[in-house]
Amino acid sequence: MRLYEYEAKQMLAKHGVALPKRTLARTAEEAEVGARELGGATVLKSQVLSGGRMKAGGVLFADTPDEARAAAARILALAINGQQPAGVLVEERRDIAQEYYVAVTWDARAKRPVIVFSDMGGIDIEEVAQTHPAHVSRTHFSNLRPLSDYVAKLAVARTGVTGNDLAPLTRIVLNLARIFVQYDLTLAEINPLAKLADGSFIALDSHMDMEEEARGGQRALLGELGIADADTRQARPPTPFEVEGARVDAADTRGVAGRVVEFDGNMGLVIGAGGGSLTLFDAVRSAGGRPANYCEIGGNPSVAKAAALTKLVLSKPGVERIAVMMNVVSNTRADIMARGVIKGCIDAGRDPARTIAIFRIPGSWEKEGAKILARYGVEYVNRSVSMHEAAQRAVAKMG
Repeated sequence: MRLYEYEAKQMLAKHGVALPKRTLARTAEEAEVGARELGGATVLKSQVLSGGRMKAGGVLFADTPDEARAAAARILALAINGQQPAGVLVEERRDIAQEYYVAVTWDARAKRPVIVFSDMGGIDIEEVAQTHPAHVSRTHFSNLRPLSDYVAKLAVARTGVTGNDLAPLTRIVLNLARIFVQYDLTLAEINPLAKLADGSFIALDSHMDMEEEARGGQRALLGELGIADADTRQARPPTPFEVEGARVDAADTRGVAGRVVEFDGNMGLVIGAGGGSLTLFDAVRSAGGRPANYCEIGGNPSVAKAAALTKLVLSKPGVERIAVMMNVVSNTRADIMARGVIKGCIDAGRDPARTIAIFRIPGSWEKEGAKILARYGVEYVNRSVSMHEAAQRAVAKMG
């Protein structure tokens, strides 16, 4: 789940990281007022959950409030990577002496968090790592033990930073690492971290991503940021389809029918596999299918929940058929899933036999589930048919 820049900066401010004076504007008029209150020259930045804002024209500079209003109007009308801005961040401009880069992310290979630091900020860190590898440090640390300033100091010093800059940079890196661990983030980045002409340091830009599974444990933080439960973010704002998927899941505590993501295909998916849902999704694509959505269902959902999710998937324009597939999920009753999916088809005004391309859900009460599906003429397969073969059969029925 990605945060907007202004939200990431709220978190930095909460933990004592210095920031430029700023205000969030939703309209061009608000941007003009904000620029007047800040005084002096300003920079205006589009608030989208996407990179490439500068190249797309989503970052503009203004010397007067009138210029800020005109710049904000241009930014608010500009879609970046298909996203309309949620607002414009108006910030004071400062004289910069040097730019740094700092990020904390998860190293899947090392199975530990890693601090990435560079004394060459403001540009793509991948480019710096390739052309100036000595200017990029990677320092792993444990997320199970208390963080010490030694780790942060080591990350900074490895790039050759010494003297009066070492201590303030160490504090900022340490705070960012603590934010990463405390809030279950997958990325906490400041780029650029600027040293000003007066020798102080401020975070000019920040990006943060949170582990999706952490939403339940981070409700207090999300409440502070004003992020609603239905606001599922995956590098873009949620679509109405995805918001409705979150509502379906929240409406019934039994089982899971979540992580609904919208795509532009014609085959609806009701899938789950205890971690293998992406495998099933990829199996459909490998077979030549065009998924209309991704979602997960499992944990013994109720008939109503399975029906509501099915009806939602079928409501998406362009969906011709659905494939209901799972891996081995022993606690999910196949008969309840069968009743729910068939009910969802009927509620959507669809013939289950013509709508369900294939039904593969190993689980308990399989025989009873098979009888229900057979009654409605739906093809049912058990665990003897592989996920990839089931996907191929479903795609073949799409013609």
